[in-house]
Amino acid sequence: MSVLQKTVLGKRSWLCPALALLVLSGCKVGPDYVTPEAPTPQTWHSPLDNGLADGETDPQVLASWWTTLDDPVLSSLIERAVAGNLDLQGAQSRIREARARRSIVKGGLFPSFNAGGSATWSRTGTDVATTSNELYSSSFDAGWELDVFGGVRRSVEAAQADLESSGEDLRDVLVSLLAETALNYVDVRTYQARLAAAVASLSAQEETYQLAVWRSQAGLDDELAVQQARYNLENTRSQIPSLRTGLEEAMNRIAVLLGESAGALHEELQKSGPIPVAPSSVAVGVPADLLRRRPDVRRAERDLAAQTARVGVAMSDLYPKLSLNGSVGLETLSLHEPSSSDTWTVSGGPRLSWAIFDPTVRPNIEVQSELQAQALLQYQSTVLGSLEEVENALAAYAQEQRRRESLQKATAAAQAAAELAQQKYQAGLTDFSNVLDAERSLLSFQDQLQQSNGIVTANLIRLYKALGGGWAPMTDAPAAAASVDQL
Repeated sequence: MSVLQKTVLGKRSWLCPALALLVLSGCKVGPDYVTPEAPTPQTWHSPLDNGLADGETDPQVLASWWTTLDDPVLSSLIERAVAGNLDLQGAQSRIREARARRSIVKGGLFPSFNAGGSATWSRTGTDVATTSNELYSSSFDAGWELDVFGGVRRSVEAAQADLESSGEDLRDVLVSLLAETALNYVDVRTYQARLAAAVASLSAQEETYQLAVWRSQAGLDDELAVQQARYNLENTRSQIPSLRTGLEEAMNRIAVLLGESAGALHEELQKSGPIPVAPSSVAVGVPADLLRRRPDVRRAERDLAAQTARVGVAMSDLYPKLSLNGSVGLETLSLHEPSSSDTWTVSGGPRLSWAIFDPTVRPNIEVQSELQAQALLQYQSTVLGSLEEVENALAAYAQEQRRRESLQKATAAAQAAAELAQQKYQAGLTDFSNVLDAERSLLSFQDQLQQSNGIVTANLIRLYKALGGGWAPMTDAPAAAASVDQL
């Protein structure tokens, strides 16, 4: 006959924990999170002119703002950046990490089960006899810490907010990636335009130099004019290497943003193209839209929610913890004849623990509360920073267009002055220094104009970035941004 030993506390011992679970299951200590109010102005401070409008922004246009520049090459680079950028892949990995961490925390809401087994052999002997002993055991244990005061549920809240913060971090990386790709593409086209202007000016100055040489040989001018023409020519030639260096750096930067090696895009981008032109009208909406759209603001808000929940986790340590434990075990002396030597044990019951004299509990609550206050300040700072960024972008976009208009007029006047100076010099009606001044001014204005063309478009890109453009929820994503939504 087998020996059966059972240690059972009885059904009544489970009654109190069950009642406590029913009565207190909805109890969660600590502050309940409420989205903070972030006062924002009703309208933008910067005047909306030169194509800016305070009309409601189209979510589809904002999500795929690069399509407003109507540049197929740029659109292709944007799609490839979304597919291959390493920072974006890192942000996606952080989301998967946060999701796994949430699963770990949620596991604390449910019972845990463990199984184990062991086998022991021993042999003792003397000169007369030898004795062998065997002992085999197995066990099945279960434990469940009841979340009476909501500490685990607050942990789940924090983990969920962390996961949502990781999602906003992904969107923030995406917004920055699209803007950086477009800005460097504009740099490529701007450098190419500046190079073309410098090469054209160099060709014109070479003709002027040859003219000065011929006039000097003919005795119509002195050596001074020749040397002046030469240093003017070489000065222009000296600017070309730095422009080519800038072009190389912009191309290499785009390649890295696309997750490719430096130099991979040179063949594709070496053919010059126009600088993308900004649309005639841009709707910027109202300041309150930023709180719903800017991913960095949304991320800061989720970080605050997570930290608020951690205050509750810390406060739950002030209260007792109730757990239910049970175990079933079997020991036998033989695997061949287990029925003759079985020993069964069954045990279980509640366990109450309370860190009454733990000196670290209250300081930890204070730490978590201060971290919550810091998270609130960070949220408020992020809101203010986002408003500042948009205001600066609005002013820069409008003012640069005014500057470009003046440069266009100055360039036209410099072109006419250079032609007149050249004609008068050839006719012997003016000094050669006037020709040099006119050519230098023309090159300077042409270069500034090309830079301004690029800056206008770059400022528009920065404005779209400041407005939170470049991402959209899955349900609202436009067809043009389908590759972005697949993240």
